[in-house]
Amino acid sequence: MEQEKTLLQQIREKEQEYAEKTEAIKKETDAAITAVESEAESMLCTADSTGKIEAELLYWQEKGEIEAEIEGLKREAVAVREKVAAAGEKNLASAIETITRSVIME
Repeated sequence: MEQEKTLLQQIREKEQEYAEKTEAIKKETDAAITAVESEAESMLCTADSTGKIEAELLYWQEKGEIEAEIEGLKREAVAVREKVAAAGEKNLASAIETITRSVIME
């Protein structure tokens, strides 16, 4: 006949049982934390890479728009310059005549 275990032995067995369960849960938790940390690191790398790509695309898009605007302003300046030059050419003979008369009369 098996001897009954003392209360202290029963408590020690339960303590051992709970210690083993606690250790198993700790291992599971540590593994889950490691997996989540790894996933988070991967997500950060992906976000960083995606951010750099998006920033570069935005840079080139904006640069293209600015260059197009600059070209438009240059064309506009050339058109204004040509218009002013044409107006000057048109009035050149009249200006020469006016200046000549003014100089000769004095």
